[in-house]
Amino acid sequence: MSRLGKKGIEIPAKTEVKINGDVVTVKGPLGELSRTFKKNITILVEGNKIDLKPVKETLENKALWGTYASHIMNMIEGVNKGYTNKLIVEGIGYKADVTPTEITLKVGFSHPVKVSIPKNLKVSSEKGVIVITGIDKELVTSFASGIKAIKKPEPYKGKGIRFEGEIIRRKEGKKTA
Repeated sequence: MSRLGKKGIEIPAKTEVKINGDVVTVKGPLGELSRTFKKNITILVEGNKIDLKPVKETLENKALWGTYASHIMNMIEGVNKGYTNKLIVEGIGYKADVTPTEITLKVGFSHPVKVSIPKNLKVSSEKGVIVITGIDKELVTSFASGIKAIKKPEPYKGKGIRFEGEIIRRKEGKKTA
């Protein structure tokens, strides 16, 4: 049994939820998100609350119950507040330049690395900090982790790209005798 699925989801003011077959659409002040769900879970909108119930009591449906509730909560929060991820570019000569369509990273390779920005995201860079904002949590976090994967922080000096608040375990360097 899912604890999240049993509770139900409150729909805040200025937010509109529509269900058309197996597509759930959430519209709010910041934009609109749609997602397709399997028919294993019935999703009902009653007043200002969303209820989810599995069609059958199977192991797969029990797992999907909480997952779907979590996805819908993330959609509602995204269209109301939005999501932000901050990346820190650390290292001598390391920098990130942002244009409206792509990010150019200079992170110790012989060439600059160019990454195109998805349409639904806003990216800005200032003094070694890349800020990624958007309404889709999945898109924001996957794009941020893709940027981080270009140059992961190394354990000796901590050079590379890391999330804000992430702690890098440092190793001791070579000892001189």
